[in-house]
Amino acid sequence: MNKNIFYILMVFAMVFWGASWVNVKILSSYINEYELVFLRMGISFISMFPVLYYFKFSFKIDLKTLILILLASIVLVLYSIVFFLGVEHGTAGFGGALVTTLIPINTFITLAIIHKKTISLKHSFALILGGFGVLTMLNIWSFDLSEIFSKDNIYFLIASILWPILTIISSKATKTNAMVFTFYVYIISTFVIYTFFIEDTLFNAVLNFDYIFWLNIFVITILSTTFATSIYFVGITKLGTKEVTSFIFLVPASALILSAIFLDEKITYNTILGTICTIVAIYILNNLNIFKTIELKK
Repeated sequence: MNKNIFYILMVFAMVFWGASWVNVKILSSYINEYELVFLRMGISFISMFPVLYYFKFSFKIDLKTLILILLASIVLVLYSIVFFLGVEHGTAGFGGALVTTLIPINTFITLAIIHKKTISLKHSFALILGGFGVLTMLNIWSFDLSEIFSKDNIYFLIASILWPILTIISSKATKTNAMVFTFYVYIISTFVIYTFFIEDTLFNAVLNFDYIFWLNIFVITILSTTFATSIYFVGITKLGTKEVTSFIFLVPASALILSAIFLDEKITYNTILGTICTIVAIYILNNLNIFKTIELKK
């Protein structure tokens, strides 16, 4: 495939990742958090199967990988639920900007602690800058505790902590292809949610929903999950990890812009300034070897 065409596909993949925040906001008026996780994971693993078969990936896993899959499934379910609740109570654009920029920073800090790495002055500055950006997005300078510690902010902050945990767990599965690992995680997550939280009446209900529901389901599953994830992993092999991860910076911008267009959400100066600060911080942190030991998948 032509490299320039692949660049275009990468841009679309990141835009679809950003769009998922808008999709969740719209879908929250149709179904609850458990139903959304069930439908998203269920449709995603079904649509991923032809992709895995096409690339002829092996579906074999060992006991260690199975345990990691089970752990990752639990964390993914928790992340997906707080992700939904945060968007339901708050705004999609703000959540997309805050969580997607805070995840790499939290991942860096977590890995630095685990590996007992000394943080240089340069990267300390990046963390301070990132912290300033996050605090600015949370509008902490207003000193309004009810706004700072609102439901949506708490949910978003929890999500930004859960995803690095999920990423680190996934990175331990060195004997299994990342897409195959994700495929099994989606299967387990779907089964867990269906067993404990889904009523059979859901299937009849979704058949009566309008095209807006199904359009958003299509985007958040086929485009945002299967297509975007596949392009991301293929991109790592074709372009390299560093070049591909740089495209992730498009996700928060996409979430903000698409939320303004489709949800009529206002983009505040605090959100813009905070997003810029955190993106610069991520760019600086991304040059450190410890940060390159894992792949960030959204």
